[in-house]
Amino acid sequence: MLRGVVGSGLCLAVSTSLTGCSSLTQPINGIPANRISPDFFPEPKNDLVPVDIALLSLEPPRDYQLGPDDILGVYIEGVLPFNPPNEPPQPPPVNFPEENSTLPPSMGYPIAVQDDGTLALPLIEPLKVKGLTLEQVRDKIRQAYIDSDILREEKARPIVTIIKERTYDVIVVREDSNESGNQSGRNNTGPLRGSDRSASGGLVKLPAYKNDVLHALVETGGLPGLNAKNEIKVLRASEADKRKRADFLRNYWAGQRAAMADPCYCGPELPEDPSILRIPLRVRPGVIPNIAEADITLHDGDIVYIENRETEVFYTGGLLPGGEYQLPRDYDLDVLGAMALAGQGIGSAAGGAGGGLGGASSVGGVPPGMLYILRKTPCNGQIAIEVDLAKSINDPRSRPLVQPGDTLILQYKCEEELLNFGLGTFFTYGIRELLRN
Repeated sequence: MLRGVVGSGLCLAVSTSLTGCSSLTQPINGIPANRISPDFFPEPKNDLVPVDIALLSLEPPRDYQLGPDDILGVYIEGVLPFNPPNEPPQPPPVNFPEENSTLPPSMGYPIAVQDDGTLALPLIEPLKVKGLTLEQVRDKIRQAYIDSDILREEKARPIVTIIKERTYDVIVVREDSNESGNQSGRNNTGPLRGSDRSASGGLVKLPAYKNDVLHALVETGGLPGLNAKNEIKVLRASEADKRKRADFLRNYWAGQRAAMADPCYCGPELPEDPSILRIPLRVRPGVIPNIAEADITLHDGDIVYIENRETEVFYTGGLLPGGEYQLPRDYDLDVLGAMALAGQGIGSAAGGAGGGLGGASSVGGVPPGMLYILRKTPCNGQIAIEVDLAKSINDPRSRPLVQPGDTLILQYKCEEELLNFGLGTFFTYGIRELLRN
């Protein structure tokens, strides 16, 4: 009896050594997925809905309100231009708008609204016109010349039109147009993040009441694509905001350097910079983002930044084809979908992998049944999540979502390798011996 037990154990050991059982030679101490705390799993994003893009644009006033840098067309008979009493009046000049302008043709001589919001006209004091409509400015000019006894009421008929609207110079930086990014989810032949992170965009001139985030995006290619993060960053150009951003980073790293003196210190991640406005593009159903009109209003020098999401990748190894794959932006990807993305469907034999499969692949060997997710934790830690593929088909709790930075390693269970070794040995040598006999 003892001899039989020893013989069976010796046979098992020899078989294991011959198959190279990876669960023994390359052990991974994993924790079953259904026992892991929810803190280690990413938030699902399948139910996110797009933000109403109307929230990203300004509502223009019913009538255009003037401001500094507006250029008006003004014609005042007998005054602008000056006309001697015995000569017929000169007709007003006609001005045609610039290309791509939505303004109609205008009449009058060009006069710009000054930085202090005033309009300088001949023979009278500068008029305060900031915030007024064209009709209000026309009445104000007429009344000013009548009050100054320069024109009689029947002759005071000024013409005021707008030649050119004031514009705001905004910088748009977009990293979502990089064609080297892996937008389709397939593994690239070259390195996925081998680009130089070059960005498109540039300086955009936005007319008044169109100086908002939506118009800035439309002028530079539209809403962010799948290669961009689901958010828009706005960096204000004011000196106060620049100093606030610099102070934020300076204070954070100063605190980190002081705390790093402790070898056991585990510092927090870099918090959100309060001086950078982040506008989400997808939210939970029923959630309306708190986006104020001042948030989406852009001024001279403001920067609209669309960041690339090329770091949102996962890696594969073991019996999976090695590679780097980009995660989908707008829907969840679980471990079964990630395996399919890597070219290894659930229940299929590991192509080109050894692991004791031998000749069993040609006769329907047992597929690998254990997947490990190596997930990073704070302070350079790691947790190994064990996924039993047979259970994951029927139990969604055993089918965790993949998050950026994960490494997926597919292995055979030891009994699967032994079974495949036995099948391969039988079909390779057993049938040959049967035929020989």
